[in-house]
Amino acid sequence: MKNISSVMDNKRFSYFIILTFIAGSLLLIAVQLNSAGNTKALIQNNNTLLSELRSSNHLREIDRDILGVESRIRASIATNDTTHLEGIDQKISQIENFLDSLSKDNVNAEEEKLIHRLSVLAMEKKTTKDKLLHRYITLGNMDDNTSIANPRARNISNEITRITAKIYESRKLNMVELSQRSEEMGQKARFYDISILILLILGGSVVGYHILRQFKRQRLLISELDIAEKKALVAAQTKENFLANMSHEIRTPLSGILGFTNLLQKRPLDETSAEFVSSIQRSGENLMAIINDILDLSKIEAGMMRITPGIFSINGLVNSVETFFTERAKEKGLTISSTIDPSIPDTLVGDATRLTQILVNLIGNAIKFTHQGNISVEIYSKQQTDKKAVLGFRISDTGIGIDKEKLTEIFERFNQGEDSTTRNYGGTGLGLSIVKSLILLQNGNIEVSSEPGKGTTFHFYIPYGVAEEQLTVLPTADPHYFKDKSNTPLKVLVVDDNVINQSLMKHLLSQWNIDFHIASNGLEAVSYLKSNACDLVLMDIQMPHMDGYAATQKIREELRLDIPIIAMTAHALAGERERCLSRGMNEYISKPVNEEELFTLISKFGIKEKKKPDKKTEIPSTDYHYINLTYMQTVSGGDKSFEKMVTQQFIENIPNHLQKLIVAYENKDFQEVKLWAHDLKSSIAIMGLHPLLKEKLDILETASEGNPDLQKILTEVQKVLSEAVSEAEAFSKTI
Repeated sequence: MKNISSVMDNKRFSYFIILTFIAGSLLLIAVQLNSAGNTKALIQNNNTLLSELRSSNHLREIDRDILGVESRIRASIATNDTTHLEGIDQKISQIENFLDSLSKDNVNAEEEKLIHRLSVLAMEKKTTKDKLLHRYITLGNMDDNTSIANPRARNISNEITRITAKIYESRKLNMVELSQRSEEMGQKARFYDISILILLILGGSVVGYHILRQFKRQRLLISELDIAEKKALVAAQTKENFLANMSHEIRTPLSGILGFTNLLQKRPLDETSAEFVSSIQRSGENLMAIINDILDLSKIEAGMMRITPGIFSINGLVNSVETFFTERAKEKGLTISSTIDPSIPDTLVGDATRLTQILVNLIGNAIKFTHQGNISVEIYSKQQTDKKAVLGFRISDTGIGIDKEKLTEIFERFNQGEDSTTRNYGGTGLGLSIVKSLILLQNGNIEVSSEPGKGTTFHFYIPYGVAEEQLTVLPTADPHYFKDKSNTPLKVLVVDDNVINQSLMKHLLSQWNIDFHIASNGLEAVSYLKSNACDLVLMDIQMPHMDGYAATQKIREELRLDIPIIAMTAHALAGERERCLSRGMNEYISKPVNEEELFTLISKFGIKEKKKPDKKTEIPSTDYHYINLTYMQTVSGGDKSFEKMVTQQFIENIPNHLQKLIVAYENKDFQEVKLWAHDLKSSIAIMGLHPLLKEKLDILETASEGNPDLQKILTEVQKVLSEAVSEAEAFSKTI
């Protein structure tokens, strides 16, 4: 409701501003037009007044000029000199011209008569001048005794003075009227100016008030939006934490299901049990795929999906993906093939993990929707330079195809080619949306073409860098290292509070040449590391008492250990890897733990600097079938006396310990059986018998009267130890 009210207020304010602008503009235009008209009239009136002033001045000049002409005439008669008559014609002409112009603008009939009379009198003066000049030319003199004292001439001069005075008085009244009119118009002009100023001040005040009022509302709105944004961030964080916890809660038991199902598949099962286990495995993998899709989508939405460039082999990557799908394709009777343009450099720089994810998704879809035929993967060079290669990928199948009207929607979230697709084939409809997002994040693009019943082709391209050094062999961890019991075992600390995960890690690590210790929380891990050395830590994140983050911080800051720590958690949301690395961990692996991925990480951080010891004495492995001298020779460092001593101790003590174990079993003293079985586990390690006898001794160490296999196991232990003592005696003679 508050948002609706705010929108309505904004609309009203906009309408008010528009109406105020229109009304103010119209009023200002009206006032301005009147002001302009008044100003124009004032200018015209002032021009008329100026003209009247000039006319008054000219009237005074006419009076002066005519009297001047009269004076010249008298002077010429008195002196009988014609030079006084020069210029009289020009003066008379000027007087005539002025009187003509004055007559044109005059509307007063009485004044017109006076002007006409002035013209006549001026012409009479000219006539008098002409007569005098003619007399002078004819008689040689201008002396006329009557001319100077001629009363008529004096009357004419007096009349001229009277006429100019009358015209001046008439013009003076007109000038007074014009002056009054100018004063009135000036007052109007001042009124209009003040009115415009008042209108501008009022309009600016009203608009300014509303603008300030609107700014205040906007500040309040911004403040509310800021509060709403903070609430949204808190809600988003709450949502992320909820998803993280739910991810942990869902993936933890699911990882246990998949892990133990995988272990169960390696055991001998009857046909029905194998089918049940396989169904459990497929269902768990499908559920995990759905969870992974949702979490990938969460990462993309949060902007936390990272593209991490690295060096990889395009040939090795494609071969690996093809191998991954070969068995699945065979199960459906399909063939899968891949071709790579030989002009493409093998070693590229880019995110191999994301490319693998894209190819796995597209090829997996192709196999899912193809019932017969083949799937082909083609990689070609779209554009290539010395430092950059834009690779084009074309994945084609002969499957059910997609309708043309559905092609534009195929990359949308939760959208599939048909409404029945989910029902018939499964899936969330997120895969292709994630694929497109991953391609766009790498500055590429993807297109699709399809025809129902004939198949589908996905075509995409991604730019990659070309590595300066082309690798002929991909760097891979040695898969035999952890299987080779002659190597010094790695010491690994597993930190996890979940009992199922602990059991799973025990089974996984027990298959490798790894000594491990399990801690149930961060406090136990820190306490263990204070007094024990380890090569690697597998650290869960969410645990009671002390979580993985806090434990890592204590290991780094308080214990000051730079031991590699791998985060191992069911959290798989946006930013989880970044958070782990920022807290001092070295790498991140999500649950359920993939055995190969875990092996790769342990290889990377656990054995990258470990080497097999140089053997001072070459002992052919064929010489001894039971004992393994690697550990003893590693410990001795070439000290033959030490090797002689411990070998002799083994030869002397083992038969005695074995005899006591047999006697205890025969007496049904299982407490003694446990004691001597545990003692033997320590005694046989020096001669490398631990791999052969550990499992059997473990069973004897937990022996109970109800176990029917104990006699058989004890017999096998007795046989191995007897042969081992014989081989130890043979070795002792060579030292």
